[in-house]
Amino acid sequence: MTSLLARTRFSVLDRSRTREGHTDAEALRDTVRLAQEAERLGFHRFWVSEHHGVPGVAGSAPTVLAAAVAGATRTIRVGTGGVMLPNHRPLVVAEQFGVLESLYPGRIDMGLGRSVGFTDGVRRALGRDKEDAEDFGAQIDELLGWFRGTSPTGVHARPAEGLVVPPFVLAMGEGAGIAARAGLPMVIGDLRGRERMRRGIERYRSEFRPSVWADEPYVIVSGTVAVAADRESARRLLVPEAWSMAHARTRGTFPALRPAERVEETAMTAKERELYAAGLTGHIAGTQDQVAEALEAVLAETGAQEVLVTTSTYDRDAVLDSYRRLASLVGTVESARR
Repeated sequence: MTSLLARTRFSVLDRSRTREGHTDAEALRDTVRLAQEAERLGFHRFWVSEHHGVPGVAGSAPTVLAAAVAGATRTIRVGTGGVMLPNHRPLVVAEQFGVLESLYPGRIDMGLGRSVGFTDGVRRALGRDKEDAEDFGAQIDELLGWFRGTSPTGVHARPAEGLVVPPFVLAMGEGAGIAARAGLPMVIGDLRGRERMRRGIERYRSEFRPSVWADEPYVIVSGTVAVAADRESARRLLVPEAWSMAHARTRGTFPALRPAERVEETAMTAKERELYAAGLTGHIAGTQDQVAEALEAVLAETGAQEVLVTTSTYDRDAVLDSYRRLASLVGTVESARR
C-alpha cells in the first residue's frame, strides 16, 4: 500500500438502488446491512442519498434512513450524501439532524446538496422549482444559524441549537464557490469528469475562508470504484448501472438494476448503446493493483483528504466482495482491528 492511500480516509455512499425482481424494502434493508459491513471493514463514514419519485431508488428520506443505519451500527460516522436543501425548510433539516446527533452523539454528518426534483412532476409535488437551487448559499447560512442560535425570528431549533453536526457541501458547478465562502468541507465528483473536478477543487481552495466549521479546505472526491479478481469481472460490476442510466436518458425512467447477463441480452437502440458504452468508461474498476494505481493518480492530482466510494450493481455478494477487496487494499481493515 502506498503512502498516499495509507493517509487517505475512505468512506461509502449507498443510494439504496432497487434490483429487478426485488422490493424497495429489500433495497433499504440491504443499505443497512452494507453499513454494518462497512463499519466492520473500517471505513470512515457511511452516507445515504435523497431521491424522490425515482423507480430505481428506494432512498427518498435520507435522515430517516440515516437513523436506521446509525441504530444498527456503533462506531462508523453516518450521514447524508446528501439532503437536497432546496427541497426542504432549513429549520426542519436542523431539527432532524439535531435529533440524530442527540441520539447518536459524535457520529452524525450533515451532507448538503443543491439539486431539486428529478422531473417537473416531482418538483411540483415538492412545491419547488429549479430556481430554488439559486438560493442554496442563503439556505446553508440559515440552516447553520439554527445550530448557532442566531436566527432573527426568536424561534429556537430544538434539539439542534448548540449542537455541532459537521456540515459538508456536495459541490457541482457553483457549489465549490459556495462551500469555499461558507468555510465548509466539500464533496466533489464524479471521477469521470476529472478536468471539471480539478477546476472545482482549485476554485474551492483559492476562495476558501476559514470558519468555525473548518480551519482549512477539506476535499472529499466521490465516484464509482469496483474491485474484483480480474478486470473483466470488475467491468461487469458496472454493467447494470450503465444500462440503467442509458435507459433513463433515452426513455425518461430510471429502472431497477438488472443482472449483467440480462443487460447484455437486452436489445438497445443506437443511442442507448452509445450511452451504455459511455457509462462503462471513466470509473475506477479492476483488480486491486489496478485500482490502487488509479486511486493513487486521483489523489496525486487532487490532493483530496478523503474518497467517498459508491458501487451499484445487481449482485449483492459482488458489491460486498468489492468493498472487502477495497478495504484490504487501502488498509481500513487493519485500522479497524487496531
